[in-house]
Amino acid sequence: MERKLTTSMKMSMDHKAIDRLRDFPELTPIYREAHDRPPIKVFNREIEDCRNYLSANRRDFYKILMIAGGKGVFTLGLNKYLIDTPTLLFIHPNDIISWQKTSGESAGYYLLFKRDFINHHPMLKATLERLNLFKDKSKSVIRIEDRDLPGFNRLWESMYQEQGNELGYDAIQAYIQLLMIESARKSNYLVPQRTDEEYDHIHRFFGLLEEEVSQINYENPIRLRTAQEFAFSLNLHPNYLNRILKKRTGQNVSTHIKGRLLDECKALLIQTTWTLDQISYAVGFSDQPNFNFFFKRNTGCTPNAFRRGVSQ
Repeated sequence: MERKLTTSMKMSMDHKAIDRLRDFPELTPIYREAHDRPPIKVFNREIEDCRNYLSANRRDFYKILMIAGGKGVFTLGLNKYLIDTPTLLFIHPNDIISWQKTSGESAGYYLLFKRDFINHHPMLKATLERLNLFKDKSKSVIRIEDRDLPGFNRLWESMYQEQGNELGYDAIQAYIQLLMIESARKSNYLVPQRTDEEYDHIHRFFGLLEEEVSQINYENPIRLRTAQEFAFSLNLHPNYLNRILKKRTGQNVSTHIKGRLLDECKALLIQTTWTLDQISYAVGFSDQPNFNFFFKRNTGCTPNAFRRGVSQ
C-alpha cells in the first residue's frame, strides 16, 4: 500500500546525499566499526588474499590491486580479463567487479583508499585525474613485464611498511602517485575479452539494483522491490534471471535485493537522523512495524538497537 509523506515528515528529513556504502569488498559491506576504518590500508595478498567474490555494490573507496601470483578471471564491468601473468588493476568505486582464482598461490598486494583521502591530498588528486587510470577502462588493467616486477614490488613493500608510521599517509600517497606514473609509463594495457550474455544480464541487474537503491530519498522511495519487477524492467523472464544469478553468485534475485536493501537500511540508520518511519517509507515498506520486522528478522536486532549500537 502506497503512503504519502506529510509536510512535516519531508521537512524533518536531512536533505543531503547519502554517502556510498563503505568498507572492504565483501558482499555485505556495512559493519559497525566501518566509520572507524583508516582512510587508506595496504594488504599483502599472501596474508590477506582477495577471496573469490562478486562486488556488486558501489563502494566508498578506490582499489589498486597487483596480482603477482595466482591465475584467474577478473571482470571489470562488461570486460573479462584472463590473468595469467603479473597484472595491475585500477578499480573505481562505481565499478562492478568479480574475481575467480583458477590456480596457483596468491601473491602481490592491494590497497584501498577513500574518496576523502584523495581530497586531502591535492597532488594525488591531480595525478589521478591527469592519468585517468580509474575512469578510462582501456587503461585500468596493465600487464607487468617480468623485468619490471621487482621495481613494483619494492613500491608496494614501501607502502606496506609505512602503515602506522608518523607521516605514513603522506608517504603512501606519494608512492601511489609514483605507482600510477610508472603504470602509465609502461602503457602495457591488457586487451579484454567480452563477457558472455549471462554475465551481461547479471551486470545489468546489479546496475539497475544499485541505481534504484542509490536514488532513495524522501521524494523518491524505491520503485522496484521484487524479483518479478526487476526481471520485467530488464526484459527477462524471472525464472531465467533467478537461474543465472544462482549459477554465477550462488544466490537468487530476491536474496540479492534483500541484502542490498539491508545494506542501505544500515547506511541510512548510521549516516542520517531520519526517523524509522521515514526510513521505512524510503525503502518501500507500507508502515514502520513491517520495516522493523524485516530488519530484525534479517539482522537479529531492531533498527533502533542497531542505530544505538553504532553510535555508542
